[in-house]
Amino acid sequence: MAAFDTNRARIPAAVTPGRIGFGFPSLLGTLAAWNDARVTRKALSRLSDRELDDIGLNRGDIDDVGTTRSRF
Repeated sequence: MAAFDTNRARIPAAVTPGRIGFGFPSLLGTLAAWNDARVTRKALSRLSDRELDDIGLNRGDIDDVGTTRSRF
């Protein structure tokens, strides 16, 4: 005689592996953009005030690099 476990909950369609994959590229893109902005801010912070002035920036502009309010 065969026995079936009927107490196991069904996985909703919203969390099946196929749907999880749709958000993964978006997450990777967001992470890549964040890392690019982080690297850029780090490089800009190493420049002197004179070098920043040459490219039209000041120290206060560095924090805005990579944000939605950025003008770059």
